[in-house]
Amino acid sequence: MAGSIFDALIDRKNTGSIKYDFAVKRGLPEDVLPLWVADMDFRSPQCVIDALSERIRHGVFGYSDSGDTYIQVLQKWFRDRFGWEVKPEWLVKTPGVVYAVATAIRAYTGDGDAVLIQEPVYYPFRECILSNGRKLVVSELVYDGASYAIDFEDVEKKIRENSVKLFILCSPHNPVGRVWTKEELLRLGDICKRHQVIVVSDEIHADFVYPDHRHFVFSGLRPEYADFTVTCTAPTKTFNLAALQISNIFIPNASLRRAFRREIEKSGYSQLNIMGMVACEAAYAGGHAWLEELKAYLCGNLDFLRAFLNERLPQVRLVEPEGTYLVWLDMTRLQLDEKALDDLIIHKAKLWLDSGTMFGPSGKGFQRINIACPKLLLEKALLQLEAAVNSIK
Repeated sequence: MAGSIFDALIDRKNTGSIKYDFAVKRGLPEDVLPLWVADMDFRSPQCVIDALSERIRHGVFGYSDSGDTYIQVLQKWFRDRFGWEVKPEWLVKTPGVVYAVATAIRAYTGDGDAVLIQEPVYYPFRECILSNGRKLVVSELVYDGASYAIDFEDVEKKIRENSVKLFILCSPHNPVGRVWTKEELLRLGDICKRHQVIVVSDEIHADFVYPDHRHFVFSGLRPEYADFTVTCTAPTKTFNLAALQISNIFIPNASLRRAFRREIEKSGYSQLNIMGMVACEAAYAGGHAWLEELKAYLCGNLDFLRAFLNERLPQVRLVEPEGTYLVWLDMTRLQLDEKALDDLIIHKAKLWLDSGTMFGPSGKGFQRINIACPKLLLEKALLQLEAAVNSIK
């Protein structure tokens, strides 16, 4: 997209960015090009910047909370984009989705209880389960060399054999890029209902779905699903607001909501950062056009990546994403062990990507790349990767 606002190269160094300022502290060369962590190299919408500037000019930053317009803009967003009607009393604001996942684990399970995830999957899920003393149960997604599918029989078997209490659903899925179909979600929902499993549905990437695919809010598929589901949403991925620490968690079941709130109270947390709430409201109220332009730009980046791999790097296979701006690359054809692959990426290609094994053992031989960057950066990264792959003897 020539002349797009997303073509701007923004210098993020010396801004406290973990993406750009902490390579050396994390054991990587200083000159790596970072396309790993899930934030974007784009400025947030102007409506967000204006709202934050106005709030800063006010100059008083006392204890704050959101007003009625906050929930109203959220209601409109989810109604218009997903056909999902949310009620004000369902909302619990937290500083992040991972915080909410950890809170739900403590609220709904006890020491040693089993929690199910589908790997390869967003690695903090595993960390939250284990660090809270719960039993990790994994049902691996099935990879056929092109795409991933759910092994429903294995999911139900693992739930039954381990008396699973909680299932963390990643929808759309990070890192494999699946946007689950309505039929797939209904089948999962019926399994969880049958075995009385609480579902924590991480839907933070819901706004990033590619053409010909549709995101379905799990809780909204059937009335009974809402009774056992905690839906985790946030504006942080959609509008590049991660550092502002804001997420919106919807819990229709009053008993589950009370338990969740009690767990938050135990942590000593109360009001959120006013800047996060201001940015969230402004983004959902005025960021629609910006998001649509961004999604078109991401489609262009994905087209470029696909063509580059097909024409110049056939050794690396694109796992075609249906959603998210995080792309899963199959590098198993290179026949490198984990250490050699990481060395190729980091020291020869000079790239900072996310190694596949971070997402579970089934991620071996894969890498995750973030394409939410100016096309020039993506092109530079791919040229560096091409040179490194071609250097393999």
